Amino acid sequence: MATTSFPKEKIKIVLFEKIHQVAKETFEKAGYTDVTILDRALPEAELIECMKEVSLVGVRSKTQLTEKVLSQAKKLWAVGCFCIGTNQVDLNYATQQGIAVFNSPYSNTRSVAELVIGEIIMLARRIPEKSSAAMAGKWMKEAVGSFELRGKTLGIIGYGHIGSQVSVLAEALGLRVLFYDIESKLPLGNASSVGSMDEILAQSDFVTLHVPQDPGTVNLMSREAIEKMRPDSYLLNLSRGSVVDIEAAVEHLQNGHLAGAAFDVYPLEPKSKKDPFHSPLLALADSHPNVILTPHIGGSTQEAQENIGVDAASKLIQYMDRGTTSGSKTIPSLNLSSNGPVHRILHIHHNRSGVLYQINDVLAKSNINVLGQYLKTNEQIGYVVTDVEASASKEALEQVKKVDHTIRARVLY
Repeated sequence: MATTSFPKEKIKIVLFEKIHQVAKETFEKAGYTDVTILDRALPEAELIECMKEVSLVGVRSKTQLTEKVLSQAKKLWAVGCFCIGTNQVDLNYATQQGIAVFNSPYSNTRSVAELVIGEIIMLARRIPEKSSAAMAGKWMKEAVGSFELRGKTLGIIGYGHIGSQVSVLAEALGLRVLFYDIESKLPLGNASSVGSMDEILAQSDFVTLHVPQDPGTVNLMSREAIEKMRPDSYLLNLSRGSVVDIEAAVEHLQNGHLAGAAFDVYPLEPKSKKDPFHSPLLALADSHPNVILTPHIGGSTQEAQENIGVDAASKLIQYMDRGTTSGSKTIPSLNLSSNGPVHRILHIHHNRSGVLYQINDVLAKSNINVLGQYLKTNEQIGYVVTDVEASASKEALEQVKKVDHTIRARVLY
């Protein structure tokens, strides 16, 4: 078992929002035993107080790690987002402070893809409408407006991990699959890439969105884009709430241009179960019953949460034990192997010229032999990992802390 310069049992870890128990078990197997799981997010004042002694923190989507919160967490080395997104963390400030931030973007891929397929089937068979009617005592036994999927066309906008998984499942059901992505992607199975989003909209019976949240995807499905969809087609959004012009979608569902829709994400979402859900889509309850609204549960399966628990916890452990930053949203990415019998110095600094020279200069002046060294930078900071002889690590750490532009440094064994 790898050891660190600070006893693992004294490294305080707090996991908020009822993160899966397997995360705690993963930490404990690696020797980190001071792990607390809280079943909710905390208000800002409580959160600040809670994090004063914390070295590692795990959050989901509701815990807001703002600059104000992070600035008070003086002992914090890393944040694990046990979810896909990192919007709840002030990444710019975390980068400036040398706080590593990791997420788990692929662990719930299958869960989201299965929900997409399930909703496509339900929309094609008008299940939401017929279920509501049956609950109200009305017997809607009819085939009008109900279709098989076989032979229909599914258009996927965004062919990443989730989009490509949807593609595989859809093809197995007999759907013709088209996809569009701003990056060149190899198709899986018999899926076909098209040259523009407009081609997807014009040819597809079902359009499903799987794109990230960034300035380029805000209102990607605008009023104009929705108008380009085939009449009587279906729209699904299980990606990000900002991707669809909700008012335009409502209008085109009400006027019959769209035959149905499914939404799992929204521009504004309740912060907790106790808060009410408000959306223009609620107006469709009476005017257009073939609509499915789910409360951001695309990745909310037991399997997905367990996978996320292992994945995010493992990334934090690798960072603490080896200095590995692969997948970090803030620290330049280095994939490091075990450092064996040597001691490893981790140095995070502002990205300025001459820092590496200074590090090696102060080590050389102290007659400290460098056994291995790794450097990676991004626009804001640099990350230098230096392996030295065990007997020299204490002095080496003190020397590199004096280097200009240092943000933070630590030694691990």
